[in-house]
Amino acid sequence: MTDVHSPAVRSKNMQAIRSKNTRPEITVRSLLHAAGFRYRLHVSDLPGKPDLVFPKYRAVIMVNGCFWHGHDCQFFKLPSTRIDFWKQKIEKNRANDERSSLALRSAEWRIAIVWECALRKKKADSFENVTQKLSDWLRSLDASMELPKTEPVR
Repeated sequence: MTDVHSPAVRSKNMQAIRSKNTRPEITVRSLLHAAGFRYRLHVSDLPGKPDLVFPKYRAVIMVNGCFWHGHDCQFFKLPSTRIDFWKQKIEKNRANDERSSLALRSAEWRIAIVWECALRKKKADSFENVTQKLSDWLRSLDASMELPKTEPVR
């Protein structure tokens, strides 16, 4: 199946996709800020430029989009066109994520990953659950945590 857009239109559409200050990221930021946490954003000194950095807790939070990071959930579907391109792109993103995580851990940073699908339900109690889990993790000594939709975020 061919693309319904011209290369110029497709390029413009792809350039409009943000890599930071995304809706899921802003949701996590506002939830944690309301819970009293203060953080820095996109610290370029750290590997992978984590979305949220909590120096006080020596912790970082990465908010990952299910499509761009190839999450194994119901919201990820490999496009049916240019399959090789998309496989390579997503595998490169995963490799970058792994490299960043290893570098952060070796520098003794704790890492939490919040997947976009964990924030899909726009109910106050699910946001409360995500906030509680992240708050508990930040205050704990646990090394890492992941919030995918498969967890009971109801």
